[in-house]
Amino acid sequence: MSAVRRLVVEADGGSRGNPGPAGYGAVVIDAATGETLAEAAEYIGVATNNVAEYRGLIAGLTAAKALFPDAGTTGPDLRVHVRMDSKLVVEQMSGRWKIKHPDMKPLAARAAAILPPSSVTYEWIPRAQNKHADRLANEAMDAGRDGRQWEAAASTAELDAPARTPLPDRGPPGDAAAGAAKARAALAAARGGTEAGTLFEVPTAEEPAPPAAEPVAPEPTTLEPTAPEPTDVSAIAGAEAAAASASGSAATPAPQVGWAAAPDLGAPATFILLRHGETALTPEKRFSGSGGTDPELSATGRDQAARAAAHFAALGTVQEIVSSPLRRCRETAAAVADRLGLEVRIDEGLRETDFGAWEGLTFGEVRERYGDDLTAWLADPDTAPTGGGESFTEVATRVAAARDRLTARYAGRTVLLVTHVTPIKTLVRLALEAPAQAMFRMELSAASISTVAYYGDGNASVRLLNDTSHLR
Repeated sequence: MSAVRRLVVEADGGSRGNPGPAGYGAVVIDAATGETLAEAAEYIGVATNNVAEYRGLIAGLTAAKALFPDAGTTGPDLRVHVRMDSKLVVEQMSGRWKIKHPDMKPLAARAAAILPPSSVTYEWIPRAQNKHADRLANEAMDAGRDGRQWEAAASTAELDAPARTPLPDRGPPGDAAAGAAKARAALAAARGGTEAGTLFEVPTAEEPAPPAAEPVAPEPTTLEPTAPEPTDVSAIAGAEAAAASASGSAATPAPQVGWAAAPDLGAPATFILLRHGETALTPEKRFSGSGGTDPELSATGRDQAARAAAHFAALGTVQEIVSSPLRRCRETAAAVADRLGLEVRIDEGLRETDFGAWEGLTFGEVRERYGDDLTAWLADPDTAPTGGGESFTEVATRVAAARDRLTARYAGRTVLLVTHVTPIKTLVRLALEAPAQAMFRMELSAASISTVAYYGDGNASVRLLNDTSHLR
């Protein structure tokens, strides 16, 4: 029986903008000693996180094969254990998740063809355990930023990476065995280390993992009838939920809280929230909702829209544009779309509140004419404006439904939502799980930018609020 050489490949990739300037890093490690045998890193131009992660995997497997080109013939049999903090890549390459995105299929095929599938195993690890590859990827992106190529001789990634420690034996695929793994780790520490005499436990091909149910992605939820059908919908979140259910854990994982390392759930759906430019009513601070005159942009508003368009063109991160059906938003969205060469989709859920009889009036005029109604409205989110308008509770229900439609459709994408004060404040409030009264604690200027990211585990992260720097 021929000898077996066991290696560990740790790989990572990153994108500063997603898509944006991207790079990957990979390291090949001797499983028995923990010695670094090879490093690889490269700046790859503008790409997404997932593309960069796959490129890192390909580089790592290629480097492993190059170290032992005669493996399996005249040389020892080669067994490679891949460790990555990308849940997407690990599950897809393990065959438990389908590969639907057209950009991922050829990359996965390239990775699978480098070594015999029976000689490669995959494991998801927390990001904190993948720092060597992560630092390589960041070195590559830094090099690309400076107009140069990454050089191994100049790398300090291994010096900066934490020391490697013995790992417990792997349990079933996925994360359902996390608790059992911790118990095994404690027992292994008490016994004085791992059993096989290796720093890393590398599963063998002769020890197949228990079968996992194939994740079934949810049917994509469509937008309002005015919007065309989507061309691509990521199923990462639905697949994770199904995988968790199959492994006996809760169908919907609890959102991660705090700063602890969390599973890589793929790129979030990132909503860039652009309030429309000014209309004639804006500087007069008049109620202007969906039940009024539907004003057009003023000259100032058109200039604000043009400045926003130039800003997004310089960033190069917007992939989709969705707008409220109201004219001021459609005009603002059109200015950006023309500059970026994108289409504008309309979602009715993004329209402004119907302010009923208050439409066109200033706050002072409403207090003078409908004082009691205004006081009740300010105190209770269930109270609607005079004359049959919408309450904030009703608006929140509508906006939350639009949010859910759009996050399902645009998972992993960066989407510009051109909308109004109340929908933007509502999205921010819901992301923060703040009470309804928080609506009155936020300022949103005309043509301001706010940003919220939505992750596959249900978490949301508010990244920006009321930025107007692009207007200066």
